[in-house]
Amino acid sequence: MTNKKDHPSESGRRNAAQKQPEPQAEPAMLIPPEVAAEHEGLRTRLAEVESREAEYKEGWQRAVADFQNYKRRVDGEAAETYQLALATVVKRYLPILDDLERALAHRPQELAWVDGIELIFRKLQTILENEGVKRMQAEGQPFDPNFHEAVAQEAVEGVESGMVIGVIQPGYMLGERVIRPAMVRVAQ
Repeated sequence: MTNKKDHPSESGRRNAAQKQPEPQAEPAMLIPPEVAAEHEGLRTRLAEVESREAEYKEGWQRAVADFQNYKRRVDGEAAETYQLALATVVKRYLPILDDLERALAHRPQELAWVDGIELIFRKLQTILENEGVKRMQAEGQPFDPNFHEAVAQEAVEGVESGMVIGVIQPGYMLGERVIRPAMVRVAQ
């Protein structure tokens, strides 16, 4: 076995650490009363300023949060106003769309100008779809008074009661809002 000896640098470090004198308390200095009073006044003033600073910071943070809430609310109200205005305008054009659709369903084949009317009909449909207007699919669906307006109730064999069996006038939605309910016939 080898005899373990302390490495000279390790033993030197241990000895140096053991030889360091402990810090001694400094002798109390005598502070003139005027300086002590001024020092105490400055501490009090500092505490007051820090208190006011915290108060101002809290008020500023509250004002920023209030402004963000206001901005969010105004943006939401503007979007809602836009949707309402758009729904009002679209609602006025839906009867025209219905009339065009009925006319095209009974059109004479031999007239060339009828193709132009069909093109106008498709353009109007495309414009409304681009604005977010969707035609409701009502036929074969369960009757829902939120989306449908029942104008007739008929007994039909093989169809469950309360199901929509025919659409008299299509309904439309703008986003998630019904702008015109579908007029439907319902199974009894």
